[in-house]
Amino acid sequence: MYNTALELLNKINEFGFKAYIVGGFPRDLYINKKSTDVDICTNATPKEIKQIFQDSKINNEQYGSVSLIYNNIRFEITTFRKEKKYENNRYPVKIKYIDNLIEDLLRRDFTINTLCIDSDGNYIDLLNAKQDIDNKIIKCVGDTNKKIKEDILRSLRAIRFATILNFKLDDKLKKAIKKNKKLIKKLSNFRKKEELEKIFSSPNCKYGLDLIKELELDKVLNMKTDIVVTTSSLGIWAQLDNLDIYPFTKNEIEIIKNIKNALNEDVLNNNTLYKYGLYVCTLVGEIKNIDRVKIVKKYNNLPIFSIKDIDIKAEQICEILNKKEGPFLKEVFKDLEQKILNNLLNNNFNEIKKYLEHQI
Repeated sequence: MYNTALELLNKINEFGFKAYIVGGFPRDLYINKKSTDVDICTNATPKEIKQIFQDSKINNEQYGSVSLIYNNIRFEITTFRKEKKYENNRYPVKIKYIDNLIEDLLRRDFTINTLCIDSDGNYIDLLNAKQDIDNKIIKCVGDTNKKIKEDILRSLRAIRFATILNFKLDDKLKKAIKKNKKLIKKLSNFRKKEELEKIFSSPNCKYGLDLIKELELDKVLNMKTDIVVTTSSLGIWAQLDNLDIYPFTKNEIEIIKNIKNALNEDVLNNNTLYKYGLYVCTLVGEIKNIDRVKIVKKYNNLPIFSIKDIDIKAEQICEILNKKEGPFLKEVFKDLEQKILNNLLNNNFNEIKKYLEHQI
């Protein structure tokens, strides 16, 4: 990916333009952290990029943004710009293309994201990004309060970066986030969920949750403060009453509801393990501080894992009961399922047959 990015920069340079890798990729490369997204900044306009790379797609010419698949890798290419005015504490509504890298960097959120790499692989550090990365501190570029107020998403991004990188927020940034916390309500629930998901999915999640609490964002984010960190973000979401607030997928909703329901049941019970499965029950175990090994062992010893595991077929039941196939089979299988799970009947064809014969 890195070599392909340098090749891309050189190609833009060949046409007389300046171009740099910017943002998260140079930062992560500097600290030997794996990164998957590569952003390019350039003084070439979207139309000029389109002339160089005919397969590129102009996402939003207003913001100077172009997408390009180059050697099977996706790149975002953005024209150097100045952002003159923001709307609704979120989006710049007036921008101006410029021909100056440092001015483009000055519009960005945090100094740690201003490190650049040129086409020769050299770091370009115009705003002391390396110093802040070395000190593991997150600072805004320029006026901190202004930066947070003009785009309130930066509050959550700051906490996300602090969580993932295990960096501290500087005092000015903390103060600005607390001061402008009510503006977070203006953010779309999609954006809030997107940032929270990244925080919840981090191995350093507890630190992120502590920052949310410290900066008094829990109420505006519809969060409780007494959350148990789990190995899956869904275990955290299940502890929050916000299913009707944030945009979850059908699968996420189903899992979250199952976790919520299983929290009221005994996860070491055969019926609970069978009904909700190992994934949900181990998350519930984490929340309730129940040994995972016990849950896994109990689950692996279940006599059946689904109704298909019952050692008899529908046609065999019909033959034993001398009945044609019909709705009654559902009840028969349900009864067998419960008897087997509760160790009242062995999952063995001959024993099941005997049991059914006594039901006639």
